[in-house]
Amino acid sequence: MMKLFVSNKAYSPWPLRVWLLMRELGLEFEEHVVDLGAPGKAERLKAVSPSGRLPVLVDGEAVVWDSMSIIEYLQERFPEAGIWPRERPARAYARSVAAEMHSGFQALRSRLVMNTRRQPKPVEMSPQVLADIDRITSIWTGARERFGAGGPFLFGRFSAADAVYAPVVDRFRGYGISVPEECRRYMDAVQMLPGYRAWVEDSFRDPWHNPATDGL
Repeated sequence: MMKLFVSNKAYSPWPLRVWLLMRELGLEFEEHVVDLGAPGKAERLKAVSPSGRLPVLVDGEAVVWDSMSIIEYLQERFPEAGIWPRERPARAYARSVAAEMHSGFQALRSRLVMNTRRQPKPVEMSPQVLADIDRITSIWTGARERFGAGGPFLFGRFSAADAVYAPVVDRFRGYGISVPEECRRYMDAVQMLPGYRAWVEDSFRDPWHNPATDGL
């Protein structure tokens, strides 16, 4: 069985992507949590991850790190699982917006730090953060308008694109971000996913708290 190494769930956007995707699509795996609050963090990370970062997927002799690389590995391994939309135009759009999220939105990442245990509370935001929010909501509304007729997710059915944006959904929730109604319905659909709810519940059972993040 595949093994997926993740970090503490309250603060882990990249592991959430892969964990949620595999959970929702029924891809069986063993979960291993690398506790970043315990001593020897760097050594324990290096023991499972060539980059010293998580997530990492181990599938027999294959070791895959970086969430987008893992998603593409799973696409090759399980081509019928529905990881990406089946239609080529939708699949191209989905991969593009997922890659944009993976490589961009640095202002939003820095200011709206992920914390699934955070009670919704606004913070002051720079023009750069507001621009990132506007771009993300335009991505969501554009995908829904063009490809979302078959269900409540970006491309109708749940896919890797939704998994990639799930941490953003949690950030928008935690910082009380106001979004258009179509985006609100999309956020509600993501937050109702059994996998998303299980991840959040697990985060509340984790005894480690990061004072720097919890204090934001």
